[in-house]
Amino acid sequence: MILPPYVYQSDWRETKAHVSSVLRATSLPAMLYNNPVAYGTDFLPEQVVELAAEDKNLQAIKESSTDVRRVTAIRCLTDAIQIMVGVDDSIVEALGVGAIGWVAGLVNAFPRESVALLESALRGDTQQTFELYRWFLPLLRMDTVPKFVQLIKWVQQEMGVGSAKVRAPRLEMEGAELIEAKAVLAHALATRPEIAGIVPFPAAVLSGR
Repeated sequence: MILPPYVYQSDWRETKAHVSSVLRATSLPAMLYNNPVAYGTDFLPEQVVELAAEDKNLQAIKESSTDVRRVTAIRCLTDAIQIMVGVDDSIVEALGVGAIGWVAGLVNAFPRESVALLESALRGDTQQTFELYRWFLPLLRMDTVPKFVQLIKWVQQEMGVGSAKVRAPRLEMEGAELIEAKAVLAHALATRPEIAGIVPFPAAVLSGR
């Protein structure tokens, strides 16, 4: 997965040179990470197509602009790029317009629910998808705030699949933030749906951060 430069917000010529140098340094298939909210660099659909046309090992994009219209825009321009969703609380909407997979935040803590939501949405089971999405959304929205790393790692710790430890300058949550997170998780566990009879969907692609 190829990220834009962090510290310096480059223009398109500089950004393209950065991505192209990474792509040409390997023959491995690559995924472009578009997260303008976090990194300040926005890969526009036309620019994604330009990169893919020049370097065939660019095969996918983790689309995290929070705008599901980007999925449609990319699909209208090319079929060469597989579109993965990188914003947890837009997964159902993005799948509905042609995304094929999910780079998920809560999947390690709630794997069965994550798989069930993805496969239900891909099958077009509207009612099942909505019911599961409605339950899952308060947890999924933990992936959309500045302290998403702390929140996701804390949830994983509480679910017995990880540690809440983070690297500086991040600090583990405390006070009101931790109280709110505990309330969200407690409600989710108290109302956790039974996931039974999951039907595998071959086209589904799911990966954890």
